[in-house]
Amino acid sequence: MRSRVLSGMRPTGALHLGHYHGALKNWVRLQDEHECFYFVADWHALTTHYESREVIEKTVFDMVIDWVAAGLDPAKSTIFIQSRLPEHAELFTLLAMGTPLGWLERVPTYKDQIDKLKDKDLATYGFLGYPLLQAADILIYKATYVPVGEDQASHVELTREVARRFNHLYGRHPEFEALALAAVAKLGNDDARYFDKQRKAFGETGSADALAKGEAILRKAAVSVSGWTPNDTELLNGHLRGSGKTVLVEPQALHTEVAKLPGLDGGKMSKSYGNTIAMREEPAQVEVKIRRMPTDPQRVRRTDPGDPARCPVWQFHQVYSDADTKEQVVRGCTTAGIGCLECKQPVIDAILREQQPWRERAADLVADPQRVRTIVDEGTERARSVARQTMGDVREAMGLAY
Repeated sequence: MRSRVLSGMRPTGALHLGHYHGALKNWVRLQDEHECFYFVADWHALTTHYESREVIEKTVFDMVIDWVAAGLDPAKSTIFIQSRLPEHAELFTLLAMGTPLGWLERVPTYKDQIDKLKDKDLATYGFLGYPLLQAADILIYKATYVPVGEDQASHVELTREVARRFNHLYGRHPEFEALALAAVAKLGNDDARYFDKQRKAFGETGSADALAKGEAILRKAAVSVSGWTPNDTELLNGHLRGSGKTVLVEPQALHTEVAKLPGLDGGKMSKSYGNTIAMREEPAQVEVKIRRMPTDPQRVRRTDPGDPARCPVWQFHQVYSDADTKEQVVRGCTTAGIGCLECKQPVIDAILREQQPWRERAADLVADPQRVRTIVDEGTERARSVARQTMGDVREAMGLAY
């Protein structure tokens, strides 16, 4: 069985090249290695754009078109819309009952976003709680991995803490401790002492090494201890982690190498900064935007030598140019052998080559909107079957299955 990956994007505007190189390109690769669930996070968009719903409505299906045009295959990846699945909201509500307020207030991106988006009123429960909604999105599919950048790693860690707390509160059988001790006794004296040592080490320090050693003992027991059952393994896995039965799976952050493409001004590429190139930008507009990019501020005249390290265009070469082109650019810039427009032309050509198949595939989808809706409908139903199963487990664990 392949491990499961989950990720999503907020539909708050047209996708740009930063989205592609920072996430979508990686999604396309992952679909050949994992069972992938990718969703349009329209509820998340409302946490900051609750007064601009027309932007969200317009962007939802355009985003799906961009995804498929870039290479996501609906036969390999489950593509769906968050708000079509009320189970996400139900799990979010149930998790909120036991999640400490301080956990949400300490998420690094909370204060950071409030500072950056001062033009929006973000003093809302929805904005404070969005990391918990994000946790529900992940946990409801029992995802093994969540592909994230370093700035989102804290969200995955919060998700792990939420799952751990839920399992601790609701995964315990009334006689959990007695049953766990009985299972430990089956290990034999030496392995039982070793297992208990690793359990205490993990509880005190969170040591990944201690956890791995404890799990190794359980794998050994599964093949060598007479009368050992899968229930014993599950019971002691919970005992090892300080929780009970694993109702919700703790995901891992999947840090994969991605190309970071800056904006046209050298800062972060963002629609709100007006420094983007859309994935389906018209070729003529791409050329205009690249030609207008600022360059090394110390290269005032054509005859002045420059330094690529000071030039935003060089960062585009890092993503789009091969070794020979980069070598020519460095040599030409530092010796004033080429002008800035000559430096920019290989970037223009590379971006247009990259975009051409996207535009062609997108044109077919735009011409057949029913096909796009069918992709979403089929993906939503696949996602719903998984979400409902998880919610059945959650309701039973919480005593709500009456």
